[in-house]
Amino acid sequence: MQFQKGNKIEVYKASTDEAWEPYMNDFIGLHGFITDPDTTINDPDALIEVSLEGKGTHRLPQDCLRLIGHP
Repeated sequence: MQFQKGNKIEVYKASTDEAWEPYMNDFIGLHGFITDPDTTINDPDALIEVSLEGKGTHRLPQDCLRLIGHP
């Protein structure tokens, strides 16, 4: 799945990526949007920048995110 800037997302599960920190478990279930998908890298394992409602901007692994509001 390729994320694009502005996509609405949900953090729907904990990541298996080594970058996942225990405090990030508080993000599960939150919604937000992609602010920097690093499309120049286009690496499915790269962290991407997301803005989460009420939690600020964070770089998260892609395997914990899913698009919302798309068919």
